[in-house]
Amino acid sequence: MEALQNLLMGFAVALTPQNLAFAFVGSVLGTMIGVLPGVGPVAGVAMLIPLTFQMSPTGAIIMLTALFYGTQYGGTITSVLLNVPGEAASAITCLDGYAMAKQGRAGVAVSIAAIGSFIGGTIATIALVLAAGPLTRMALEFGPVEFFALITLGLSLLMGLAGQSMIKALMMGIFGLILAMVGMDPVRGLPRFTFGRMEFMDGIGFVPVIMGLFGLAEILVNAEEKLAQITLARMSSLVPSREEIRDSVGPILRGSVIGFIVGVMPGAGPTIAALVAYVAEKRFSRHPERFGKGALDGLAACESANNSAVTGALVPMLALGIPGSASTAVLLAALILLGVRPGPMLMTEQPQLVWGLIASMYIGNVILLVMNLPLAPLFASMLRIPYAFLAPGILVLSLVGAYATTLSVFTVVVTLAFGFIGYLMIKADLPRAPLVLALVLAPLMESSLRQSMMMSEGTLNIFFERPIALVLLVGVVLSLVWPMIRAAQSAIRPKPAARDEHAVDPV
Repeated sequence: MEALQNLLMGFAVALTPQNLAFAFVGSVLGTMIGVLPGVGPVAGVAMLIPLTFQMSPTGAIIMLTALFYGTQYGGTITSVLLNVPGEAASAITCLDGYAMAKQGRAGVAVSIAAIGSFIGGTIATIALVLAAGPLTRMALEFGPVEFFALITLGLSLLMGLAGQSMIKALMMGIFGLILAMVGMDPVRGLPRFTFGRMEFMDGIGFVPVIMGLFGLAEILVNAEEKLAQITLARMSSLVPSREEIRDSVGPILRGSVIGFIVGVMPGAGPTIAALVAYVAEKRFSRHPERFGKGALDGLAACESANNSAVTGALVPMLALGIPGSASTAVLLAALILLGVRPGPMLMTEQPQLVWGLIASMYIGNVILLVMNLPLAPLFASMLRIPYAFLAPGILVLSLVGAYATTLSVFTVVVTLAFGFIGYLMIKADLPRAPLVLALVLAPLMESSLRQSMMMSEGTLNIFFERPIALVLLVGVVLSLVWPMIRAAQSAIRPKPAARDEHAVDPV
């Protein structure tokens, strides 16, 4: 009952004309920033912080948070239509969203993504109201050992993206881990694998890699084919059918729950949440072979998960002062600059700010749904543009997005290099998603492992003495062994005898 009263107080704060305007501005800007490849929520929030210095803390954090989850909506648009992820969490959306667009189902993909994001955000907001206290205590149990086990589990789940070859997925995952080692050593602070180049001191950026692998590689592959063959299919429908909506309900609900749980864990974030939800949905699906080829349930699961994770990531930030991701770290900095000190006493000392923020998140999701559903036909109509005109636009968008991250021509060169690598991977039928996701997860994995080793003075016993870490590592073993067991079972199972077409059926 107390939580309900606090939530009603929060709606009274969020529904004031001034705070409603802030939520609307943040949602619109977030969608626009999400559409621009390479900008993302971190840069977007950072750019807007100076504008909030003359605002009230409540209005400022409402606008910045609306921008934060608005980028998840915007990143879907370019992922589905152009196969260019607007930000990191949208890389999973490319797997099935772009395939649906090429099948003429772009409107359905954008609509289901918007509905899934809305439901995911709504469920996460309700969960935030009901379970903030217990989940905060659970987050306190996560240290470097648990983080390493969690990231290892995420990498092992890359098998779910392996398609028909587990070996190929492992190869690409290891390649991503190797790329992540370029730059500064996270513990000793010394450069490694930089080959004397100052440009490599900050490592190989995630943005140029995804721009090249997903955006430029597709252009190179399509350039080999005749224009008539590469023109994207016409759109059969812009509105999901009843059957498509019914088939999306389960994936959206499961993705929302997974996204919130993963988002609460500090350091995980929406990218890992989208990956876990996608792999889990593939395991649940009766038709896993459709994933990567336009599976609506895969798209619905990852889109609802990444939006739900955004809300979940606010739990450790507000209750503990621990940022769960780079985006929440920027939000935390904004709060401190505004004179607000996140921590266990925040909900008691400034309940109007906390509950006003929680209520505004639901309002912001409604604003984004109302904005995105009517605009789905407009977004999908981009596919009517002939590919001969669309390809240069994708190329410019990718290169400008890569350049904007560092304002360095070297980043553009890296993008072009990974465009060629992505082209070779497509030709060799090598999965690109494991490489990208390993590159994202590797830095946290390495720092957590080395911190764990320092805590245990170099022994591995610490991973078996911590219950949460042990459970997660058991999950790693099961995720690796289970596909082998299924493959062995299918090999042992006798195949049905082929029917002789010339045989005469008995009368």
